Amino acid sequence: MSENALTSCRAFVFDAYGTLFDVGSAVDRFKETIGDEADRLSSIWRQKQLEYTWLRSLMGDFTDFWNVTGDALDYAMAATGKKDPALRAKLMETYLSLDTFPEVVETLKTLKSQGHRLAILSNGAKHMLISAAKASGILSLFDQIICVDDIKTYKPHPDVYQLAVDQLELTPAEISFQSSNGWDIAGAGHFGFRTAWINRTQQPTERLSHSADVVLKGLDELLPLVAQPEKT
Repeated sequence: MSENALTSCRAFVFDAYGTLFDVGSAVDRFKETIGDEADRLSSIWRQKQLEYTWLRSLMGDFTDFWNVTGDALDYAMAATGKKDPALRAKLMETYLSLDTFPEVVETLKTLKSQGHRLAILSNGAKHMLISAAKASGILSLFDQIICVDDIKTYKPHPDVYQLAVDQLELTPAEISFQSSNGWDIAGAGHFGFRTAWINRTQQPTERLSHSADVVLKGLDELLPLVAQPEKT
């Protein structure tokens, strides 16, 4: 781990779900309605959401993240014995306005005020990302909202990370990529990004070929590691 790994980066690119947006907040809003199975439903929903992106990529059977999220929710509700179309509709709608983690907004505002270029690179469908970012008041802080819809595959495929290189017109080494997902960090590091793993829940390191340049407990810990852009 190198504390100087990010100082030469010219743009900061963020994963969305689990990094900026708290995916558990969707179920949290309906815990009383769901009852004792709420936490289990939330966990299964997220796990299946990830699994379906990987499996669809391997099968060459792309559907956008909104449909993947719905399919994963259907599985989670079946696994927990919930047959409630109205609840399903509310949970899906809530995914368009997920809560951000407590430190996210101020961290992004600080980076933006310092003159850094910011972008989201996500598996999420464009309308989902724009809606969630707008609801949390962070949409205007980003120079780019980059999603996978055009290339029809999901992270950690290298083609997804290439989208950020192409749209930001930078080399991989000039991009710092922040994610809470260890597998995503491994994919981004393998591609050539500098990486900051936002490991809020102290998960063990994934046994993959690339580990994070820096490991942080929250997004705000990024700020002391970032050099302010030179004024021209």
